[in-house]
Amino acid sequence: MTRIYAGTAAVFIAALLGGLFYFVVIGKSNDPYAACRNGQIATGSGSIGGPFTLVNEDGKTVTDADVITKPTLIYFGYTFCPDLCPVDNARNAEATDILAKKGYDVTPVFISFDTKRDTPETLRQFTENLSPKMIGLTGTAEQVKAAAKEFRVYYKVQDPTQQNYLFDHSTFTYLMMPKTGFVDFFRRDVTPEQMADRVACFVDASRHI
Repeated sequence: MTRIYAGTAAVFIAALLGGLFYFVVIGKSNDPYAACRNGQIATGSGSIGGPFTLVNEDGKTVTDADVITKPTLIYFGYTFCPDLCPVDNARNAEATDILAKKGYDVTPVFISFDTKRDTPETLRQFTENLSPKMIGLTGTAEQVKAAAKEFRVYYKVQDPTQQNYLFDHSTFTYLMMPKTGFVDFFRRDVTPEQMADRVACFVDASRHI
């Protein structure tokens, strides 16, 4: 049932973002990342990503400027997620490990919208099991909602009356660059190797901007 809800969310959010992500890029030669893209996404398209204020695993308030100091992979989810979030974040962690072996320093970030259960301590346990480089972020319901809105992220509690409630949510991973901001996104079917190759391409291209 969880997979059905998650699949429904993916379809919903894909339709929602369709008008933002995909369009015909006129003069692709003006896009420094054109060779790295699978689709036709222009830098800054749809204003994906933006300023946010959240709380890290140490309980310290941080902003996007504090977090996105290098190429960064951002994923929204929650630690109680039974299947999608652990798998997706493990993929992101593996991709950053592959990149590290090739000399690329990339940060995986996990932002939880489960503000009731995901304390900074809970996030630390989750991220440390996946990667020492992974940063876990949470915050107040208002802070998380504002961050999710910046990234066009969809999430909704399936049944808030249940003690072990689950979320229906989108499952994209966003690649953010310090100078450029949002440059691309990755779906769940992208492998760690594929993600690493594409991220490396973006990092190389960014050095010529």
